[in-house]
Amino acid sequence: MKNFLVLTTGGTIASMEGENGLIPAMGAEDLLSYIPDIGKLCTVDTMEVCNIDSTNMDIGYWRMLAGAIRENYEDYDGFLICHGTDTLAYTASALSYMIQNTEKPVILTGAQKPISFESTDALMNLRDSFQYMMEEDTRGVQVVFGGRAIAGTRAKKINTLSYQAFSSINFPEIAVIRNERVIRYVCTPKPEGEVLFDTRMNPNIFLLKLTPGSSPEILKEIYKQYDGIILEGFGVGGVPDRLFETLKACQNAYPEGQKILVLATQVMSEGSHVSVYEVGKRMEGEMPYLEAKDMNLEAVFAKVAWILGKKPSSWQEIEELFYSNVNFDILGI
Repeated sequence: MKNFLVLTTGGTIASMEGENGLIPAMGAEDLLSYIPDIGKLCTVDTMEVCNIDSTNMDIGYWRMLAGAIRENYEDYDGFLICHGTDTLAYTASALSYMIQNTEKPVILTGAQKPISFESTDALMNLRDSFQYMMEEDTRGVQVVFGGRAIAGTRAKKINTLSYQAFSSINFPEIAVIRNERVIRYVCTPKPEGEVLFDTRMNPNIFLLKLTPGSSPEILKEIYKQYDGIILEGFGVGGVPDRLFETLKACQNAYPEGQKILVLATQVMSEGSHVSVYEVGKRMEGEMPYLEAKDMNLEAVFAKVAWILGKKPSSWQEIEELFYSNVNFDILGI
């Protein structure tokens, strides 16, 4: 019988009604009391990492989660993280870079309604997670939610209320779980070598979503304060004329590799294609930049934080790290 460790962080799944709305109040043992028959499938131990609304999730909690898994890695067959849905995709992406080459499953799940509610989706998501973790070919960081298993770097919350909260963007679902049966679509290859834990991250990153008429002056202030800049452009990811010269001057004003600029798109599906139009093509050779391509915003943020944490010595090293495939995060190279 497999032995799993459940780590709780709070979130909607563990919330109860308070004077000012839902507030995380349940620990891991409380959650598992709602599925007492799970003991017939596997043995479970629990750990309360934190008890917060996931709006308050940050790199400190990511390090706590990765650290807890690292300390207990040899003692368990897999790890289930109960998490609030609002930042779950960010945490799944961050852990994909913090925990690499793992043979064991690291699954994140949650719920759109608290487990104590009669109409909750928590029971299904928990049961599906355990069922999926029991499978021999389940490994790596993934999200299980609404009957779907999604690579940790590909999950995005697309609905605020309905039970199908998450979707796999620009990549197939790894599997679906139906009536206690796992139907696998994507094979996660067995890792070569030992599991790698690395919690060095620098989240000093600014996301600038362009709007028609965005002022170039904002770029100067952003570059003064942030080490990573993600620029969400329109359509395939071009840069407006009014911003081009200022962006070029700002990026080139710093030593190579000190500032990481990523060009992305505001469009959720099909990725960026910066060089298609003149407004993007003209940037080639004018400044060092990366292109998000088919990556999720959450994965781009986490990957840039991971790269900055390594303190790379050259732009070539930055490019090699960014365009390397980690947990299915980028394919459009």
